[in-house]
Amino acid sequence: MYGGASSLGAGARGCLLAYGVAMDEHTSAIDTAAAIRNREVSPLEVLDACLARVDERDPGVNAVIWRNDEQARAQARALGEQIASGASDLPPFAGVPIPIKDLTAVAGQPCTYGSNGSSDAPVATTELVVQALSGAGFILTGRTNSPEFGSVSITENLRFGATRNPWSLGHTPGGSSGGAAAAVAAGMFSVAHASDGGGSIRIPASCCGLVGLKPSRGRVADTVPYWSGLSTEGVVTRTVADTAAILEVISNPDPYAWWSPPGKERPFTDEVGADPGRLRVAVNTVSALGLEVSGEAVAAVEHAARLLESLGHEIIRLDADLFDPAGLGSFLNLMNSGMADYSGIDPERIEPHNRAALEAGLALDSLAFSRSLMELQHQTRAVLARFDDEFDLLLTPTMAIEPPEIGLLAQVHAEPDFPPMDIVAMAAFTALFNITGQPAVSLPLHVSASGLPVGVQIVAGAFRDAQLIRVASQIEEADPWAGRFPAGI
Repeated sequence: MYGGASSLGAGARGCLLAYGVAMDEHTSAIDTAAAIRNREVSPLEVLDACLARVDERDPGVNAVIWRNDEQARAQARALGEQIASGASDLPPFAGVPIPIKDLTAVAGQPCTYGSNGSSDAPVATTELVVQALSGAGFILTGRTNSPEFGSVSITENLRFGATRNPWSLGHTPGGSSGGAAAAVAAGMFSVAHASDGGGSIRIPASCCGLVGLKPSRGRVADTVPYWSGLSTEGVVTRTVADTAAILEVISNPDPYAWWSPPGKERPFTDEVGADPGRLRVAVNTVSALGLEVSGEAVAAVEHAARLLESLGHEIIRLDADLFDPAGLGSFLNLMNSGMADYSGIDPERIEPHNRAALEAGLALDSLAFSRSLMELQHQTRAVLARFDDEFDLLLTPTMAIEPPEIGLLAQVHAEPDFPPMDIVAMAAFTALFNITGQPAVSLPLHVSASGLPVGVQIVAGAFRDAQLIRVASQIEEADPWAGRFPAGI
């Protein structure tokens, strides 16, 4: 530390002491960055405390599947020397460790997609979101587990095994960003990179009691729009403020992209605590796929609805979901065709469900693909029009069920053409908004009788990320979740 004593305490559960102020696994990314910038704690001490927690906690969770400790330490040490020499013009998250999901490329690191069909050789390119995170000062620290190619809503694969939920090690942390969410929920990191192609940020956030924002389509630039634009990049965090601040640094306009969203009026950080005004909030707990919604999921939504009403918003009840089930086939066509996004893969070594998806994608002719894309664009227009005409926000369960137990991958492999209904139920409320490209967030407002987190999803109209952040921060202030952590963490 700069001019003070430091203590890690008893093992990784201890904390750094920044001029008498405790910094532990619950400290936000914003506060950690501020302590580093103010020379209250060094980047290397923050990193070493983080790595100590990974050493202690990850063996039981299996969230981090690749590590670069010495490279990260060298970067932290160099930053510390820069600060000690008087440097003050630091990026906003200078020195904060962050792991990258194993579906996203970082030059010099392997990118295995969680697959036995991929090489563990270092890749040569860095995805744009990682460039933005690095530019914001984050120290890239390890890689987190994902289901193979991110194609299911649990984090289990044959290459690295299952990631476990820190709230209950017998249950899934969700997917596909389950490794990211488990690493944050277990207190290893304050924030983790994530991505979302059908709910893969929001589902793990719900399972692990975190904030998970899927930004608007194109808000966070990709080199190419993966899964035909269904997928987008983001993070999982513990606070709305961290989520907004990180969205601010990763949502740089990309002049080379095929499409870009409208510019924002002001920084996303300014939306935290800003008055959202009185909004019309539609509430829906009915799945369009005909799946039963658990009582705990309904209870979470009803609690959120009462809270929003008490904050002055108008509540509107819907008796049907917005998703037209006829679009499910078109959605799957785009997902299956997206298997072409993964190059250099040995198809003979990938898991059965993804081999079936690859074969279905290869069998899809160009006219059928074009029709699927057009159908989903038509459905998007119908959904977005309702946000303008009938309501401003939509409130739903994030998932139709509580987090399932570990072991669903065996069922996925047993019938690779027909995913288990629990897999479908986890994404039944989230996937539509990957189609429409709307911003959507899962907030940790409820804990079930069994002790598992149950999130609620709030969706805003097209490109209204700022409005969503305002409402999410209003809810967080009214019903804080900062004190909820897995037992023993």
